[in-house]
Amino acid sequence: QVQLVESGGGLVQAGGSLRLSCAGSGRTFSRDPMGWFRQAPGKEREFVSVISWSGSTTYYGDSVAGRFTISRDNAKNQVYLQMNSLKPEDTATYYCAADPDGSWKRSDDYQYWGRGTQVTVSS
Repeated sequence: QVQLVESGGGLVQAGGSLRLSCAGSGRTFSRDPMGWFRQAPGKEREFVSVISWSGSTTYYGDSVAGRFTISRDNAKNQVYLQMNSLKPEDTATYYCAADPDGSWKRSDDYQYWGRGTQVTVSS
């Protein structure tokens, strides 16, 4: 059974940091781009970041660029999201995704999804 499991979410004050992890199992994702998306209540799922299989290419959404950093460890089949300078508007459920079948920034194109981890930033 192929799974992506996120961890590392929680409650943090504005200006603080969190590091999200996503562990893959059931197959290797070492040759696939992996991404992070988020969804706040009442809003559409939003692209956050994506990393190529080698780690050499990364993209970020405009709202997180300069504050978040994506990385991966293919030996561990994991991807990470370091989130710094968090703002209340970063509050959302964060989802890990893998193996896009088209655009790396479109959630509909991803084949595999985790169940999400909640991030809440208090003001």
